[in-house]
Amino acid sequence: MANTSVDFTSPSVQFTYDLKNNLFFKKDDRNYIDSLSINQLNTLGNASLLDIYLTTGNVVEPHIHQNASELVYCISGGAVVSIMNPYTNQMLNFTIGPGQVANVPQGWWHYEMATTDNTHLLAIFDANTPEVIFGSQMLRLTPASVLAHTYCLDEAKIKEALAPLTSNVVIGPPRGCQQGGRGSMTSSSYPYQSYYGQSSGAYPYYDVAHVQQSQQPYGYQPARPPQPPFQQQTAYQQSPTYQWYY
Repeated sequence: MANTSVDFTSPSVQFTYDLKNNLFFKKDDRNYIDSLSINQLNTLGNASLLDIYLTTGNVVEPHIHQNASELVYCISGGAVVSIMNPYTNQMLNFTIGPGQVANVPQGWWHYEMATTDNTHLLAIFDANTPEVIFGSQMLRLTPASVLAHTYCLDEAKIKEALAPLTSNVVIGPPRGCQQGGRGSMTSSSYPYQSYYGQSSGAYPYYDVAHVQQSQQPYGYQPARPPQPPFQQQTAYQQSPTYQWYY
């Protein structure tokens, strides 16, 4: 959709932009994300993008976009795009290479992992300021006592396990991570498929309720496509206290 609010006669109108001037997140020199939204290019309609660079095994952490669909296009290298389908109770894993895409519907839980070095992905959104809720954000902001009570878990162990999560991870594993034998991802736990290959196994889908101040929980509605319960923000929001993304 065109941006009809722009005064195209204004001297401040923008038609071009260099994404290198808008770094979203940097893990290191080979794993980082640049971004573009209407805040950088004021003539954009309902479109925006992320320019993603990853090396083998690095993951754009599990997250949802509550106000936008995401089309992941592989420019170079390779990646597995994993999507949780709330209607079939399956975790779908799609391996894409150069020139191939994977589509993530609005509000669906997903993540991307690089399968080779020098992987370059372009994530394209149908919103001019896409919003995000990261998995690490939900884990940090949900009280350990609530997780322990809800799922009948040991609260002390939850606190110990989540203690390193002091901020959003964005690209994992975090720098300096020493997992050893615990939590390491192996080929048996993460099925890599051929191009557009779907994982043969089905994984249970659990509805994730994320409550923030003045917002309603995000829930699963089986009778209709998931609807974003969050009001659209003026920037890509990461927490109740500050805006970060675009």
